[in-house]
Amino acid sequence: MNQCTACGKSLTLEIELEEEDEQCLLDAYEMTQCPTCARNVSSRSSSGEEQVLCNLENEGGLQEAYDILPILKEESYLKAFPEERKCRAFLEFCAEGDVGAILDLINGDEHDDAGMSTDEEGAAKPIDILRYQDSLGSLSTGLHVAISNGREEIVWLLLFLASSLELQCFPPDVIQAAETLGASRQGQTGKVDIRVLEDSEHRTAETLAQQLGGLWESWVQSPRLRP
Repeated sequence: MNQCTACGKSLTLEIELEEEDEQCLLDAYEMTQCPTCARNVSSRSSSGEEQVLCNLENEGGLQEAYDILPILKEESYLKAFPEERKCRAFLEFCAEGDVGAILDLINGDEHDDAGMSTDEEGAAKPIDILRYQDSLGSLSTGLHVAISNGREEIVWLLLFLASSLELQCFPPDVIQAAETLGASRQGQTGKVDIRVLEDSEHRTAETLAQQLGGLWESWVQSPRLRP
């Protein structure tokens, strides 16, 4: 069957989706259930995790048995909380090791309200992207993500921007690179040191580095990751 049973449109989606097409994909199937027959279209992976498999074809070619469920969950979440879209992008840049993209993001237009949330009284307040924690499950910070993906340059950048680690602990080439890229270190008074934040498994970045070892062995032997 080549048509969506909910809206009758083609299941072959163009890369540039129209808003109504995307909304049908995100809403009608309620993630794992067919809207017509109520059949559960999900399955379990070898590790026991829920998945929704499809054949995905894009500019990278055909990917068979591609699990689309994580994308659906994230996009649905971002429709409910659009203010976190920049934060999600930040975590992706940390995983990819894209220093330039991170700096562009945090140095973006201060008047852009895409990074604003509301407090308990309904007042708008900026989201601290540097200290954002993955709210879709793991509570990982950018520092956790960078360590998990072996991105040493991102770890240095985040320590420079979001920790109280003293400047003499940074290699001269790291400080020089930060200055060249326009990374400005602001005072950390009253701000949470990113090194104290824990993920959903109660691990600080230092604890995660200890578990992973390898590249991070020399780091855990120094006070760099220790608040």
